[in-house]
Amino acid sequence: MRTAPAAANEVLQALKACRAGLANVALFTAVINLLMLAPALYMLQVYDRVLSSRNEMTLLMLSLLVLGLFAFMGVLEWLRSQVVVRLGTRMDMDLNPRVFDAAYAASLAGHKGAAGQMLADLTSLRQFATGQALFAFFDAPWFPVYLLVIFMFSPWLGLMALVGAVLLTVLAWVNERLTKAPFAEAGELSQQAGLEASANLRNAEVIEAMGMLGAVRQRWARLHHGFLARQNLGSERTAAVSAVSKTVRLALQSLVLGLGAWLAIEQLITPGMMIAGSILMARVLAPIDQLIGAWRQWSGARQAYLRLSELLRTQPPRPAGMPLPAPVGRLTVEQVGALQPGSNRPCLNNLGFDLAAGESLGIIGPSGSGKSTLSRLLVGAAAPSTGKVRLDGADLRVWERQALGRHIGYLPQDVQLFAGSITDNIARLGPVDAQQVVAAAQMAGVHEMILKLPAAYDTVLGEGGSGLSGGQRQRIGLARALYGLPALIVLDEPNSNLDEAGEQALLEAVGKLREHKRTLILITHKSSLLAGLDNLLMLQNGQLQAYGPTARVLQDLQRAARPAPVAAAPATRPPLGLSASFGLPRA
Repeated sequence: MRTAPAAANEVLQALKACRAGLANVALFTAVINLLMLAPALYMLQVYDRVLSSRNEMTLLMLSLLVLGLFAFMGVLEWLRSQVVVRLGTRMDMDLNPRVFDAAYAASLAGHKGAAGQMLADLTSLRQFATGQALFAFFDAPWFPVYLLVIFMFSPWLGLMALVGAVLLTVLAWVNERLTKAPFAEAGELSQQAGLEASANLRNAEVIEAMGMLGAVRQRWARLHHGFLARQNLGSERTAAVSAVSKTVRLALQSLVLGLGAWLAIEQLITPGMMIAGSILMARVLAPIDQLIGAWRQWSGARQAYLRLSELLRTQPPRPAGMPLPAPVGRLTVEQVGALQPGSNRPCLNNLGFDLAAGESLGIIGPSGSGKSTLSRLLVGAAAPSTGKVRLDGADLRVWERQALGRHIGYLPQDVQLFAGSITDNIARLGPVDAQQVVAAAQMAGVHEMILKLPAAYDTVLGEGGSGLSGGQRQRIGLARALYGLPALIVLDEPNSNLDEAGEQALLEAVGKLREHKRTLILITHKSSLLAGLDNLLMLQNGQLQAYGPTARVLQDLQRAARPAPVAAAPATRPPLGLSASFGLPRA
């Protein structure tokens, strides 16, 4: 397993892996910038040689030579761009599996929206690495070369160019200081506004039914207006600095001609040097001016780099453990504790029990007692804060998840299907075994329903299973959980959206799973589903209230719920029902 410091620099390591390619880019840049001297030297020769000698052949040869140099420079520019594009693609290919896995792990830990943001950050980093902004940073170190050539023409021209370079450098620094904070705050507010909009629009039906659109829009607009305010502030400051820098650059390019003309009149330089000096002045100032324009992209790329580095540091790669034998379903929960997502408040405390392979367990308790959290722990969808969950004696965290996933069936309360065919959903988006798909659908009692759909098993569903009712989604989700007859099956409120026929099909599926000796854990509020389960566990406020054979636990809970007799109580208030006081299942 990687150490934390190594994981913290994975983005930097991916960039370092491109060093050879970046060295080639630097070499191309060096040759290109040397060739950029050609226009100045051409004008120098034209004014000082051709015009004085009136030699047309010299003019023709000089023109052909400079055209050849321009063509060569164009080829180098194209090659440099191709190298940069391929380096960006290589960096993306090196990082995207880790970024995707880390964003997935962050989402699993409760950081919603991390996946989309981090993948967008990776795209931003690649676009910066393959865009013109990167060339500005490669070109910038060459302005001293142009400055030196101007000094060779005349110290006075060189001094003016140096003053101009210093002025533009100061403006670039001022631009960074003035815009860093607004753009960083704008990026955070934009991300929050996007997440807020996505989260709210997923509840479009509730919003429309209860007239909540105005309130929802107002909550989003508050964040969006904050983003616009910070974005506008940064953009206004950038525009102001850019306007000043452009004015300085144009003024210097004109003044250098005036200074050159005066020096030529004084016969300190030739007219060709005056024109060449003006061209080189533009080359001295251009890289710095480009850096000012690219600074905003650089700021965004830097923020993306920092976010990606932090994500990969906090979500290290999962170690690839030695493959373990296929589990038979023996489950051991050892003093497990868990925290509420996003807080330090415990929702499960010191919970422990054993379940032999092939046994069934019902979990009951009032709402908020931690049943769904426990179900996520049992299938490895969440990690306990304390204690361990073991399958066949091995901690779930040491199993290789893709290998273990084939042996676990899980139906959460909120059933979400994937965009694709019903077959793909039941087969868990993997290789399709048609016989197992049909067998799982038949066991879940959904085979006949699927055959009535327009394209039967090939019916394509929208995102989240749109196009199906809640009960249909739940029954197809049940078939997905039963696909391949996993060793451990956890069903969290599997009948919450089912009608009477669906519940009957669910009861039959539970019976078949017990016949096949699969370890089954069923969370429910319906007593009819508990019939025939081997064991029953009662949760209350995140703690184990009772555990043992189903009949005995039910008797103990009924006895505890029965109110003590009160002497001479003529008119007592009826006691709370068993379901209300202990969260026991309803009939």
